[in-house]
Amino acid sequence: MRIVLCIVLILIFTLMHPMSGQAAPTVSATNAILIEQSTGRVLFEKNANEEQLIASITKLMTAIIAVESGKMQEEATASREAIYTEGSSIYLEQGEKMSIEDLVYGLILRSGNDAAVTISEHIGGSMEGFVYLMNEKARWLGMTNSSFENPHGLDSDNHYSTAYDMAMLMRYAMDNDQFREIVGTKTYKSDRRSYSWQNKNKLLTQLYENSTGGKTGYTRTAGRTLVSSANKNGMDLIAVTINAPDDWQDHINLFEWGFENYDMTSIAEEGQEKYRLKGSDKETIGYLHHNVLFPLTEGEMADVDKQTYLLNENRGRTDDIIGKTMFHLDGEQIAETPIFNDQLDIRGKGFFSNVLSTYKKVTGLD
Repeated sequence: MRIVLCIVLILIFTLMHPMSGQAAPTVSATNAILIEQSTGRVLFEKNANEEQLIASITKLMTAIIAVESGKMQEEATASREAIYTEGSSIYLEQGEKMSIEDLVYGLILRSGNDAAVTISEHIGGSMEGFVYLMNEKARWLGMTNSSFENPHGLDSDNHYSTAYDMAMLMRYAMDNDQFREIVGTKTYKSDRRSYSWQNKNKLLTQLYENSTGGKTGYTRTAGRTLVSSANKNGMDLIAVTINAPDDWQDHINLFEWGFENYDMTSIAEEGQEKYRLKGSDKETIGYLHHNVLFPLTEGEMADVDKQTYLLNENRGRTDDIIGKTMFHLDGEQIAETPIFNDQLDIRGKGFFSNVLSTYKKVTGLD
């Protein structure tokens, strides 16, 4: 009787105080990952570094190369090879001219394989030339487990990536305003068409109010693939799933779990701080020009360790930067910020502003 009573009391307590926290989200995907966009922190992963066929999420690489090419307003001509590419299409006709910008919208919203080939032939000089650009870009981004053989994602033995690599690609691309606008567009009408294109990404158009964009993919061999992004409470997340029978729900589960368990937390506040070199009684006043934010769970803030390094006045100190602070969590560096000698933001000071901008991008502080 006493055992039964204890069980009843436990059940009552559990119902009144439901457990919350880090229980992993449920996903149907063979491969999955969830990252925070600004820092790249991996919040959840499942076989995230396994090389897999990726289908049309390939087109994210095609799109960012096109956007960065500076040729968005140029007109491209659809070739015979382009119009006879199998799979999804925006129904180009041979010899038809369309701007690269319109083609990129058709590429992302309607997953047009004909658009992908037309873009690649115009920007790369040939599809093979464009594929070279894709692989060079992948290497530059550190996508070490990826290989591209075409601009559209149709199955090929030498065309593959991983959930992690695709998350890193999306993270990079979302820093581009034009790319971000395109992947977040629900409907678009080209002047060359009498009808509008509707985005196939149902998270964006119907299912998830926090969705900010993404790209769908499918082939019979690869299964359903999906890259998507979402924003809530000042935090941007990116999710990738590969071979996911229930990918819409997978992404909703990943996002909701991420938003519930993590917050963008300030680990250093903008403003003045006092520092002291070891062995010196002299105080140095330094300035942080921006808050340093990092996604943390409720219990992790107390575990963040910071170490400050000041440059000796006679060894390497510039007029602007006098040191840096490094932040660690569980023994791993998670962030780094420069300490400035002046409280004024120096972003407008010509050459040095460029140096600062580069530093911030490398360290994830931009």
